Amino acid sequence: MRAEVAVHTPASLGEGPTWDPVTGRLIWVDIVGSRVHTYEPATGRRTVMATEQHVGAAKPRAAGGLVVNLRDGIGRYDADGAYSWLLRDPVPGRRGNDAAVAPDGSLWAGTMRYDEAAGGGALTRVAPDGTAQTIFPSVAVSNGLGWSPDGTLAYYIDSPTRRIDVCRMEDQLPLDRRPLTVIEPGAGFPDGLTVDADGCVWVALWDGGRLRRYTPRGELDRTLPLPVSRPTACCFGGPGLRDLYVTTARTGLPRPHPLAGSVLVVPDAGQGLPGVAFAG
Repeated sequence: MRAEVAVHTPASLGEGPTWDPVTGRLIWVDIVGSRVHTYEPATGRRTVMATEQHVGAAKPRAAGGLVVNLRDGIGRYDADGAYSWLLRDPVPGRRGNDAAVAPDGSLWAGTMRYDEAAGGGALTRVAPDGTAQTIFPSVAVSNGLGWSPDGTLAYYIDSPTRRIDVCRMEDQLPLDRRPLTVIEPGAGFPDGLTVDADGCVWVALWDGGRLRRYTPRGELDRTLPLPVSRPTACCFGGPGLRDLYVTTARTGLPRPHPLAGSVLVVPDAGQGLPGVAFAG
């Protein structure tokens, strides 16, 4: 397998790729650029939408439009572009980061402090009506989220811990959180993740310049080198959910690679899982 360029763009902090099967397009964000991007591989069509705040994630809604994890909370864009707040919870020095839609249609949204201070962020479950429930309090950099194919396990990353954690799901909540694996020093920090149809976890390694695939037992079974040092997240998309898309960043790099900030794709990398749209 080899990575190719899907979208050549100098995003500062590209993040959160999500495949929307309804529109046949990839959605991702440039967090500090306050932009939501889309890309249709079949036509090459691209769109860019500015947000009024830093945007950590953007996910499709079942009713059309997008739900976004912003600096001050969770917002919704209708299909016609109209905007409204679903949950507004501003905290000075804090912003939204990675997010994912759970099998039940709720949004699990992470936060972090701009200075990445320990305990400054959290992971929150946001119901379709905007009701919020804290899942994990006192995290540093809330990042990767995903669920096993049968929905019985949840995976989670708080990047500075270097761990990919796994939890047993019960009544839509995670229990018995434990490390699935720990990324060794010098290999980078775990960032965003996706789970494939085999139940394996793909993780992007920030400052590691690669993706790794771990089995449900936590065994490393595949490594995919990338041309950039700061991959941020990955997801499966395209025809049959066979292509693996990877967002990347150039922020903080004194001499970024020419492809840093672009979206990469690994054709026919495996088999992804169908996504779930936010029910709100």
